[in-house]
Amino acid sequence: MFAAGGSMASSSFRRKVGGGLAVIPGTRASVHNGQLLVSTGASSLDSVIGGGLAVGTLLLIEDKYNMYSNLLLKYFIAEGVVSGHDLFVASAEEDPSSILQELPAPLLDDFHKNNLDKEEKTTGDLQKSMKIAWRYQNLPKLEVTPAARSRFGHHYDLSKAMSSEMLQAVRCHTFFLPTECGSAICCSMGHAYTLLLQSIHRVIQQEGFDGSCPQKKHKNILRIVLQSLGSVLWGDDICCSDHPQYIHSLTRFLHALRGLLRMSLSACVISLPAHLIQNKAILSRVRNLSDTVVGLESFIGSARETNALYKDYHGLFHVYQCPRLNSLLCDVSGTKDLAFKLQRKQFTIEIVIHVELQGVLRNCLHLPPDLSDRASRSSKQDLSECSKVLNAGCAAMTAGRTHLDF
Repeated sequence: MFAAGGSMASSSFRRKVGGGLAVIPGTRASVHNGQLLVSTGASSLDSVIGGGLAVGTLLLIEDKYNMYSNLLLKYFIAEGVVSGHDLFVASAEEDPSSILQELPAPLLDDFHKNNLDKEEKTTGDLQKSMKIAWRYQNLPKLEVTPAARSRFGHHYDLSKAMSSEMLQAVRCHTFFLPTECGSAICCSMGHAYTLLLQSIHRVIQQEGFDGSCPQKKHKNILRIVLQSLGSVLWGDDICCSDHPQYIHSLTRFLHALRGLLRMSLSACVISLPAHLIQNKAILSRVRNLSDTVVGLESFIGSARETNALYKDYHGLFHVYQCPRLNSLLCDVSGTKDLAFKLQRKQFTIEIVIHVELQGVLRNCLHLPPDLSDRASRSSKQDLSECSKVLNAGCAAMTAGRTHLDF
């Protein structure tokens, strides 16, 4: 439109420069629901739970035999150190200062990450690859490298410890139950959770993470790590009896904790010895009071430990629950067959795809057989066996028909 003088009038719609939300280091917005995310420190775990852990939510890690959950907790703490986030570490069995001294060293550039991947590879990778889907060996694994593109999340070397200079650059609040109780005797039932909740609430309010009171300084994220909740060392008896006397102590704590998380710039990761909880009703309530629930099932002591299919892995990884944030539907993982392996320098989660043919469990992709000239002799033989089994099954379903009806 033109003004009376013949010149073009300025539009009422102008581009806003320098506005928008303040950018918090170590965070990014989710492409699914717009929620602010932080990395867990393990890029494969970020991919499984929807790109990262949403701020204001709680991640529950159920670990059978309590062997690998502490490693994921250290990943989460180490990512907070590298991102410059504040930390809150609580434990009843191990001094938090000892946990901080065992954090893995970060790899801050892609060159070191590539060298790490090359060092972890062995000469027998081709022999261990899938025979049926031989032509898909070069497809990318679940392990991704988002840090190479957006610097969201980093990679770590488990064989090296983080330097003390990096630890001194961040603020860390610790909670060691024997020290907080004032004696070596465990606190009474439920009292330990009350002290822990009061300590978390005090840090959130005094350090400016409360959403109801905007931060006067630059915004930051508080990472909360709680080790082995529900154990006897926390004064809880849900692991000691099928009918515990203080059955609601942990669930009341989780309900109050979620209320604090929702109103603050914080994210929490909790480890739970789920294999010790015999009452399934309590375990179900704990899961319902968590936002994201994952499980680590170790192969130690099970039949899978000697199964040739899982010889390259140390356990199964389960995704029991994903959060429903700003959406009517929750983000469901694309696959249920996940396994994890712990190498000398890194922890990864990968997809295990298999199919059972003639009573033999084999690796397979959900793709039709390829009997072209490009296939090797061994691949042709395996594919022919698959075709015979599939043809036999189809013939049984058609009951003598010459054509299949779809």
